[in-house]
Amino acid sequence: MANSPSGDSVISRVVRLLDAFDRDLPSMSLSGLARRADLPLTTTHRLVEELVRHGLIERLAGGDLRPGLRMWELAARGSQALSLREIALPFMEDVQAAVHQHTTLAVLDHGTVLYVERLSSPDSPLDAAHIAQRMPVHAASSGLVLLAWSPPELQHEVLARPLQQVAPETMTDPRLIRRHLAEIRQRGYVALPGIGVAEWTGIAVPVFGAGNKIAAALNAIVPRTQANIPFTVPALVTAAHGISRALGADSRQAGPRRR
Repeated sequence: MANSPSGDSVISRVVRLLDAFDRDLPSMSLSGLARRADLPLTTTHRLVEELVRHGLIERLAGGDLRPGLRMWELAARGSQALSLREIALPFMEDVQAAVHQHTTLAVLDHGTVLYVERLSSPDSPLDAAHIAQRMPVHAASSGLVLLAWSPPELQHEVLARPLQQVAPETMTDPRLIRRHLAEIRQRGYVALPGIGVAEWTGIAVPVFGAGNKIAAALNAIVPRTQANIPFTVPALVTAAHGISRALGADSRQAGPRRR
């Protein structure tokens, strides 16, 4: 029930508080949290005390606040993303051992790309595609793969929105994106340089689940000057087939063939 001047429910205000934390600002003061969540300080104090009591927010020694382990514990119970990560991880390790670059696993969530796993390359300077980071669907190779195998109505919904120019080579013309989606389905993978980060190429393939429905995208992120597509794609496709089989897909029907 809403009991605030803005009409927001208690749950909506709690979500705003928790959503205020991110990778760049993982902890903050009470007043900083109130500003980030755009809530009155008295409301923030009252809700934070409850959240601290239940372990969803932790208070550090200096008084700053951060998300608590209890929130992670509750989110992990029965999480589809956690199960997907556990299944995919051995196959992702094989990919990274072959390509020696960042290897990511991403899903579609509320119209954006959500990275649920990343194996990092220690030699890579790329600071992107972190676990729990989001990207616009049209500005990530993983997003284009996920969209290419999504139902037409979801494609229409995504492409009907304003499309942000994330990088100089980000595609924002829905007609051009649709042509690329058709090519991705025919080719079985995407490798478009610079659409999310100018200096990098994401090479991504689809992962399928039960009923041969798109479940995730498996991606290797490489410097655009070192994008060895003929070498990288087979490693990704082999791993994607393994993950898809483990998720219950029929590998005889779903997804790109090994090249």
